[in-house]
Amino acid sequence: MARVLQIRRGTTAQNDNFTGLSGELSFDTETKTLRVHDGTRLGGYTLARTDQIPDPNASFDIESVADDFWAEKVPQFVPAPFTIITSRAVPIRATTCIEYIFGTDKTPFLVRASLVCKTPDAGYAVGDEVASFGFGQYTAPAPNVVRDASGLHVRIMIGSQHPWVCHRDTGVATPIADGAWNLLLRLYC
Repeated sequence: MARVLQIRRGTTAQNDNFTGLSGELSFDTETKTLRVHDGTRLGGYTLARTDQIPDPNASFDIESVADDFWAEKVPQFVPAPFTIITSRAVPIRATTCIEYIFGTDKTPFLVRASLVCKTPDAGYAVGDEVASFGFGQYTAPAPNVVRDASGLHVRIMIGSQHPWVCHRDTGVATPIADGAWNLLLRLYC
């Protein structure tokens, strides 16, 4: 005769009010889901059924993520309190390097670059900020950061590459003209 393993089970309300042992499983007879317990969390952790998992090929909208998710996650990975320091707008011109010197003694844990539209271009309006850009074959260039006596130097290396942004509507890399966009740098300290 085959052996049968039966897992503790109950209604949603019963599962919500149950603190199982560490590693214990329970079955919710109403939602037809399993819960994993750690010995401390009331109700345990509900596991999703495959029909509850979003289609990975569907488009994702970051704006749909609930504020309480960010309120919980940001403090886990970002030192608090932190300061955001933004550069002045730096024109993009035919040059090998764009450099901005921040007069701060703070050490950033993240440096982010984006482009700001000055002249309607690639589907964007004046003032739109775009993080999807690159130079030549390089996408999302990482800024180089160097500190010396004059401050914190943040550089974007361009070489002889031409700048582009992802078109607002098509997502296709679209060349941009000198002077049509400015570079913004942000330090997260």
